[in-house]
Amino acid sequence: MIVLAGALGGALWGGMLARRRGGARADIAQYAAAFAIAGAILGLFATIAVERML
Repeated sequence: MIVLAGALGGALWGGMLARRRGGARADIAQYAAAFAIAGAILGLFATIAVERML
């Protein structure tokens, strides 16, 4: 669940960042995809950390 939240949050953050910088639709999509991947990876590490602590 943390992975999905990280991916969604990253996609939203990347899309808003690209839009704020005046990017075209392709730029917005690329930023959203890249940030979603980064957010999912961070969420994966967070999930592993939480599971190890419990």
